[in-house]
Amino acid sequence: MSGTLPANEPECVDAESASIELLVDARPRDLGGFSVRRVLPSVRRRLVGPFIFFDHMGPAEIAPGVGFDVRPHPHIGLATITYLFDGAIDHRDTLGSMQAIRPGDVNWMIAGRGIAHSERSSPEARRDGIRIHGIQSWVALPVEQEETEPRFEHHPSSTIPRIARDGAVLDVIAGTAYGERSPVSVLSPTLYVHGSLEAGARVAIDDEHEQRAIYVVEGSVGCDERSFRAGTLIVLRPGAKVSIASSEATRVMIIGGAKLEGTRNVWWNFVSSSAERIERAKDDWRNQRFGKIPGDDLEFIPLPER
Repeated sequence: MSGTLPANEPECVDAESASIELLVDARPRDLGGFSVRRVLPSVRRRLVGPFIFFDHMGPAEIAPGVGFDVRPHPHIGLATITYLFDGAIDHRDTLGSMQAIRPGDVNWMIAGRGIAHSERSSPEARRDGIRIHGIQSWVALPVEQEETEPRFEHHPSSTIPRIARDGAVLDVIAGTAYGERSPVSVLSPTLYVHGSLEAGARVAIDDEHEQRAIYVVEGSVGCDERSFRAGTLIVLRPGAKVSIASSEATRVMIIGGAKLEGTRNVWWNFVSSSAERIERAKDDWRNQRFGKIPGDDLEFIPLPER
């Protein structure tokens, strides 16, 4: 998935709370016929821990014969995490990886010095139609790992740690939380948890990590005696002891981790601590130096003009 920060984004809202530092509302974006809600980066909050990009895809019904198609496109200096609630997507990349991802699975692709990939519906899903709903996020890499060799990992849902407590089910997608560690090979301290809450559930937010935020996917949560609807990112104050409660069936994503050293430049699908490195990445994609994707080498997303 690809995208860049819009110039006319709505202003974020200060929460003025002992526990809550900032609220960010997801903004609708049209990615060429497919709508997403973009959460990060925003004008006033670019990262939460290493998370530098966070898109809420769907839910969307894709009609028979249409298909979900994100054509080949490049990345540097980041890792992508695809996590689905509904549907299925076929991943292909220039390493030769070909992997279907389904709800609860984790696709983790470290771009490092450079990789290109595509995300599409399978022939069966394209024929029959499919419902797509999930999160596409990017994690910026530590400066010393920005030029690491690219690699791809797939972790089926059965390998992802799951915790059940007080009316909630918590899946530790990446990093560490609630005493569990995901098998995903993160490169910096990371917090990424999918939570499904029943009506009446209450969940304490793991306080191991320096930076934390809660994104409400579906339903609503109560926090600090306030209620927050779907599409809201609740950025927590460092060190705050926070619990959330649900009065209805609710789905949340808990993100965060250690603050990365230095600044990050973001242009299109490229992330780097060096502006010059992004210019080289532009030139490499313009001149097709990222390589070809086996089985998906007939088209690509051109470099944007701006």
